[in-house]
Amino acid sequence: MPFEVFDKRMTPLAKAPSVTIQKRGVISLNKAAHDLMSNAETIELLFDRDRQVMALRVADDSSPHAYAVRNGSKRGPGQAIVSATAFTQHYGTDTTATRRWKPFVEDGMLCVDLTEAGTVITGNRTKPTTLTESAEPAEEIDAVDFQENPAGDDTTNHS
Repeated sequence: MPFEVFDKRMTPLAKAPSVTIQKRGVISLNKAAHDLMSNAETIELLFDRDRQVMALRVADDSSPHAYAVRNGSKRGPGQAIVSATAFTQHYGTDTTATRRWKPFVEDGMLCVDLTEAGTVITGNRTKPTTLTESAEPAEEIDAVDFQENPAGDDTTNHS
């Protein structure tokens, strides 16, 4: 049986906070990143055009600009999901590939510097047929990324 190279992206980043922008503009936070936001149920999205930095700020659910944070894992608390398609389209965020960043905290907000390339994430949607085949690196990406019109997506036409 031939050797395969271990790709560290195959292992989950349980302790390090990460923010992922999926192909359709869905933003996902791993548990560590969501913990940095006190496990907020609603947030506001902000953008610094000069620095190209996206920020997520805890918001009251009565805020007119609040986005709901959904649980993205069926296995209990873990990944948090925000449907932000309109946000990513408005600010021209590249969503041609799913990318993950290490966020930073600034003024109590969880921030992502979009001038950094981010790590391109590919999922293993096709399972290998034999033990000698190697799968693409797995990322715990919610099925929302692969649905035509995920529930709660801010681009849904309610007419």
